[in-house]
Amino acid sequence: MNAALERVFPEQRLFLKSDHDTRFIRLRPVTQAIAAVGGALLMAWLIVASAILLMTSISAGSAREQAQLAGQIYEQRLNALSQDRDLRSAEAMQAQERFNLALEQVSRMQSALLASEDRRKELETGIEVIQKTLRRTIAERDDARSDVQRIGLAMAEQTGSGPGDVFRSEDVLATLKVLTRTLGDTAEERDSLYADAALARDEAAETALEMRLMEERNDVIFEQLENAVSVSMEPLDKMFKAVGLQPDRVLDQVRRGYSGQGGPLVPLSPSTKGSPAGSPSAEEIRANAVLKGLDQMNMYRIAISKVPFGHPVGTAVRYTSGFGGRNDPMGRGHRMHEGQDMAGKHGSAIYATADGVITYAGWESGYGRLVKIRHDFGIETRYGHLSRIRVNVGERVSRGDRIGDMGNTGRSTGTHLHYEVRLSGTAVNPMTYIKAARDVF
Repeated sequence: MNAALERVFPEQRLFLKSDHDTRFIRLRPVTQAIAAVGGALLMAWLIVASAILLMTSISAGSAREQAQLAGQIYEQRLNALSQDRDLRSAEAMQAQERFNLALEQVSRMQSALLASEDRRKELETGIEVIQKTLRRTIAERDDARSDVQRIGLAMAEQTGSGPGDVFRSEDVLATLKVLTRTLGDTAEERDSLYADAALARDEAAETALEMRLMEERNDVIFEQLENAVSVSMEPLDKMFKAVGLQPDRVLDQVRRGYSGQGGPLVPLSPSTKGSPAGSPSAEEIRANAVLKGLDQMNMYRIAISKVPFGHPVGTAVRYTSGFGGRNDPMGRGHRMHEGQDMAGKHGSAIYATADGVITYAGWESGYGRLVKIRHDFGIETRYGHLSRIRVNVGERVSRGDRIGDMGNTGRSTGTHLHYEVRLSGTAVNPMTYIKAARDVF
C-alpha cells in the first residue's frame, strides 16, 4: 500500500531538534492518506451541517410568515363575514318593510273595492225597486187613463163636452217627470261606480304583479343568504369537531354566557296587517332562519376566541419534540411527553392562545417558570420553561396577550417553550388545535 500511494503521498519526515539531540517523526503514505480522507470527511460533514442549519432557518422564517398570513386572512374573513352579515340583515329588514307596505296598500285597495262593490249592490237594489215602482206607476197610470176615458165618454154622452178637457191629470204627468229624472241620475251613478270598480281591479292586478316580483327578488336574496351561512358554518363545525368539542354544546355554553336581556315592559299589541297572529309567513320563517344562522356564526366567533386555536410563539420556531412517547432527553428511558416543544430565540414573546384567567404563575419543578391559563369548555393551557413571567394569578387575558418570554428554566436542555393543552384535566395534542385552525383560516 505504501508503494502504491508513494506517487500521491510521498514519505515525509518531521524533524524535532533539542539542545542534546535531533529526532524525527516518519509520516508514511498510508498515514498521510488516512489523514487526508479524515479531513475530507470532516469538511463534508461541516458543509452538510451548515446546509441543514440554513434550510431550518429558511423553513422557520417561512412558517412564521405563513402564520402571520393565516392570521391576517382569518381577520379579513371574519370582517368580511361580519360586513356581509350586516348587509344581508339590512337587506332582509328593507325587504320585510317593503313587503309589509305592499300588503298594507293591497289591504286598502281591497277595502275600497269591497266598499265600492257594496255600494254597487245597494244601487242595483235601489234601481230595481225604482223600476218596480215605475212599472207599477205606469200600470196605474194606464189604468187611470182608461178610467178617465171611460168616465169622460160617459160625461160626454151626458153633457156633450170632450173627454180630454174634463179630466186631464196634471199630477200624474208631474210624477212621471220626477221618476224619469231620478231614474236617469241613478243610471249615471251606476255607470260611475262600474268605472271605479274596473279601475280598482286594474290597480289590484298591478299591485299583485309588483308583489310577485318582490317575492322573487326576496327569494333570490334569501337563497344567497342561506348559501353564505351554510358555506361558512360547515368548516367551523369541522374545526371544533377536529379538536374533540361538540359544536352544539359549545354554542349552548356561549349562549348561556351571553344571554342578557331586559327593557321596559310594554303590552303586546297584535298586528292587523300581514299574516294572522300565530301563523308567520314563509318570508318571515326564512328571514328568522337566516338571522338564526347569523347569530350562530356570531356565537362561533365568540367561541373561537375562547378555544386555544392560536399559536403561542410569534417568532420563528423549530418543533423539537412532539406529543406522545419519547426517549427522555436526560437519559431516563422512554417517557410520556404531554406537550409540544418549540425551540426559538431566548426572550421570544409568548402569547396566550385563547381568552382565559391566569390560575398559576410561578416556579414548578420540571416546568421551571410556568404559566397556567383556565379557558372555557374545561380547557387549560400551560407554558413552561419561561425566562420571565409577565402576568399575575387571577388576571384575565385575551387571545394574543403577551404572558411571558421564552427561556431555559427547569428541566430543560436548551431554550424552548413547553406548550400543553389539557381537556378536562387530560393532556391532549396541542398541534391538533393549531392545525384545525390552520386548515380553516
